[in-house]
Amino acid sequence: VAAAIGEDLELVRAVAARAAVTAKPTAIRAVVTVRNRRKEELKEKFLKHFDALAENVGRNVVLQLVSIHIDPKTKAPAKSNEAALRDWSKKSTLKTERVNYTAEFLVDSNFGIPGAITVVNKHQQEFFLESITVEGFPSGPLHFPCNSWVQTNRDYPGKRIFFSNQPYLPHETPAGIAALRERELRDLRGDGHGERKLSDRIYDFDAYNDLGNPDKGVDFARPCLGGDKIPYPRRCRTGRPPTDTVLNAESRVEKPAPMYVPRDEQFEEPKMETFKTGRLKAVLHSLMPSLMVSISSADHKDFKGFSDIDSLYSEGLLLNGIHKEILSKFPKFFRKGNLLKYDIPKILTGDKYAWVRDDEFARQAVAGVNPVNIERLQVFPPKSKLDPAIYGKQESALKEEHIVGNLNGMTALEAKRLFIIDHHDVYLPFVDKINSLDGRKSYATRTVFFLTDSGTLKPIAIELSLPATSPRSRSKRVITPPTDATTYWIWQLAKAHVCANDAGVHQLVNHWLRTHAAIEPFVLAAHRQLSAMHPIFKLLDPHLRYTLEINALARQSLISVDGVIESCFSPGRYCMEISAAAYRNSWRFDQEGLPADLIRRGMAEPDPNEPYGLKLVMADYPYANDGLMIWAAIEKWVQKYVSYYYTNSAQICNDRELQAWYAESINTGHADLRRAHWWPPLLTPDDLAAVLTTVIWLTSAQHAALNFGQYPYGGYVPNRPPLMRRLIPDESDAEYAILTSDPQRYFLSSMPSLIQTTKYMAVVDTLSTHSPDEEYLGERPHQSIWSGDARAVEAFYEFSAEMRRIEKEIEARNRDRNLRNRCGAGVLPYELLSPTSEPGVTCRGVPNSISI
Repeated sequence: VAAAIGEDLELVRAVAARAAVTAKPTAIRAVVTVRNRRKEELKEKFLKHFDALAENVGRNVVLQLVSIHIDPKTKAPAKSNEAALRDWSKKSTLKTERVNYTAEFLVDSNFGIPGAITVVNKHQQEFFLESITVEGFPSGPLHFPCNSWVQTNRDYPGKRIFFSNQPYLPHETPAGIAALRERELRDLRGDGHGERKLSDRIYDFDAYNDLGNPDKGVDFARPCLGGDKIPYPRRCRTGRPPTDTVLNAESRVEKPAPMYVPRDEQFEEPKMETFKTGRLKAVLHSLMPSLMVSISSADHKDFKGFSDIDSLYSEGLLLNGIHKEILSKFPKFFRKGNLLKYDIPKILTGDKYAWVRDDEFARQAVAGVNPVNIERLQVFPPKSKLDPAIYGKQESALKEEHIVGNLNGMTALEAKRLFIIDHHDVYLPFVDKINSLDGRKSYATRTVFFLTDSGTLKPIAIELSLPATSPRSRSKRVITPPTDATTYWIWQLAKAHVCANDAGVHQLVNHWLRTHAAIEPFVLAAHRQLSAMHPIFKLLDPHLRYTLEINALARQSLISVDGVIESCFSPGRYCMEISAAAYRNSWRFDQEGLPADLIRRGMAEPDPNEPYGLKLVMADYPYANDGLMIWAAIEKWVQKYVSYYYTNSAQICNDRELQAWYAESINTGHADLRRAHWWPPLLTPDDLAAVLTTVIWLTSAQHAALNFGQYPYGGYVPNRPPLMRRLIPDESDAEYAILTSDPQRYFLSSMPSLIQTTKYMAVVDTLSTHSPDEEYLGERPHQSIWSGDARAVEAFYEFSAEMRRIEKEIEARNRDRNLRNRCGAGVLPYELLSPTSEPGVTCRGVPNSISI
C-alpha cells in the first residue's frame, strides 16, 4: 500500500512539472480612457506632436499590473509584464473629449486578481487619466477610477499608482498591494520642506501668513492668522519663500501667476473656462485697472438716484477709454459697445420695491442668503458676552417701552415670540477701527423681530451701538418703526446698517470661516491619511472636489490685502481679523451640524415625536424646513454606508488611517483649538457617522444655502449693502439738515460708491454661478462603478432617489400659499436648497462640494 501511494505521488509530481512547462501565460487587455483638453495652446500642440514622434523610440506610456497576491517564488507582489499604450501616435490628433487606448499584458495562471496598476509617463507633457478597465480575468471586468493628471517622469520620477475600485480597510489590504498603499500616502504627504511645484501632488498644512504684502509698505501688512496670537484653521502649504521685510510672512503670488494647490485639485477645464470668462477675473485683473483710469472721478461717486442703479441692468455703465482689446476678451460680460451691463438680480423680478418693505427685510432673515444668524430672544434686554474689563459694561439700550406696542399686550418675556439678529459682540471691538477708515462707517447692531400670527416676522426695534468715548457719551441708540417722513428715512438707514453688518458676518464668518476655511483641514488630512482604497475616502471623495483651489484663489484675490472683500465690505482691512475673532470665540465643530445649530440658536427644541426629532419654534422657517430634509437624507445614507464596514467600536478604534485622519484634522488642521473639550469623540460607528454627516452637510447644503443667493439678493445693493459710508445723524448733528432736506440723496450717499457697487456686483455674480461640470448632491461620476462594493452602490442609488423626492417636496412647498415666507405676491420661492440646477446664476442647486 505504501509503495502504491508513493508511485501515485511521483506521478502527480511529474504531471505538475509537465503542466508548468507547457502552461501559457494569460493575455489580459486594458482599456485606458484619457481625457483631451478642449483647447490647446501652441506649446501644448507642439509637445503633443513631439510625443507622437517619440513613441517610435520608446518614449511612451508604460503600464504594469500588480496582483493582490504575493508571488510564492519571489516573495514579492506578483506583477505582469510592462506594456505600453498602443496607437498613441495615431490617436493623438483626435479631437474628441475622451480617447480610449489599449494595452495588453501577459500574466501567469497563478497571478490572481490585480489590485493596482502603475503608470509611467515618458512623454514630454502630462495627460489626464480618467479610468482604466481591465478585461480577461475570470471574475469579469475590473475598474480602476483614476481621475488624475499623470506627470512626466521628469516631474515625477517614480511610478504612479492607481488602485481598483474595491474598498479595503487598512487591516484588510491584500498583501500584494499593502506596501503600495503605504507608499502612495507617503508621497502625498511629502516631507514638509521646499517650495511646491505646480506639478506636485503634495498635501500639507500652513498658517494664513500670505494675506498681506509687507514689502509694499506697512499699510499692506496683515497679521498671520493661525497660532497662539490669532487662532485660525490651517490652509494648504505652498512653501514659498518669505517676504524681504517680514520673515514669518510668505511672499505672494499675484495674478495671472497661479497659486499652488496639488495638481489634481486644480479646476478642470469646464470649471476653469467658466471661471475665466466670469466677471471675477475681469474685475480683478483686466477691467478694474482700466475702470479706475477711465472713471477715476467716480471712485467715490454717489448714485444720484435709484434710477442710476436701475440703469446698470437696463442701459449699462458707459466705459469710456476702455481698450477694445480688453473688451474683446469678455464677450459675455459686455453686451454692446462700451457698456458694462449686469443681469437683473432675482430680488427685483417679483416686486421691484420688495426690498423697502419691513416684511421682506424680516423674511430674508429666515429665507435669504444668510438665514443662520437669527435666534430666539430668551433674555431681555439681550446680554453681551464681551469682557467688561476690556470693553466696559455693555448694557443694551433696548427697553420694554421700545417694543411693548408690538407685543399684543404681553411683556417681552411672556411673548416668547421675539427673535433677534445680534451682531453686537462681533462688531463692537472693531467699530472704532472701521470708522477711522476712509469711506467706512459702522455700528454694532441688534435687531429684534416679532413673530406674527401669520407666521411671518416683523422688525420692531434696531439697536445701534458705538464704543463709549466717555462715561456720559451717547454710544447706544434705539430706532423703532417710523411714524412720519423723517423717521421713515432714519428707519431705512438703520435697516441698511443692519444689512451691512449682516453682509460682513455672512461673508467673513458663516460663509468663509464656517465652510471654506474650517473644512480645508479635513480635506488636506483626508488626502494625507486615507488611502484611495479606504471606504471612508470613497464616501468623502466627491465632497472634497475643487475646495483647495477655490480657497487658494480666495487667498490670492478675495481675502488678501486690498482684495475684493477688503474693498467691498465695511470692516475693510480688518475683515479677516473679525473672521479670526469669530473662530476663537464662537466656532465649535460639534455645533456645526444643522440640528445642533438650530438648538443652539433656540430655533428648535428636541422632540422625539417630530419627524426629525426636532420641533421648530417658527413653523415657516424655509432654510430649516428644507435643510432638515437634506440633513436627514445625508445622515441615513452615511449611517447605512458606515454600517457596511464597521460593526463595533474596536473596528473604529483600530482603523489607523481613520483615526489619523480625524486626529490630524483636529491637532494640525485646527491646532489652535485642539485642546477644546467639545470635539466629538471617534470611538463608535455612530460617532463616525455623526462626524461624516456634519462634514458632508457643511461642504454641500450649508455652503449652497450661504453662497448661491449672493447675486440674486445682493446684486441689488440697496437690498443688501455690503458697507455703509455714513452714520445716521441725530438732530444735533450738522448732517441732520442734509438728511431732512434731501433724504434720498443722503441714503444713496451712505451706500457704496459707484465703483464699489459695480465691483461687488461683478464678484458676487461670479461666486453665485454654477459651472457646467458641477456635480450635485445625489450625483457622482461613474455612478455604477465608483465602488466595487455593490451594497454601497445600491445605497447611493437610494440616496439619489431621496434627493429627487426632496426636490419635488421643495417645489410643492414653494406653491403652498400658507407658507408666506416662500410664497406670495412678489415673494421669492426658497430654492437655495433645491438639489439640482442648470449652469449659471439660478439661486438654487446643492453641489457636492465647496467649489466656488
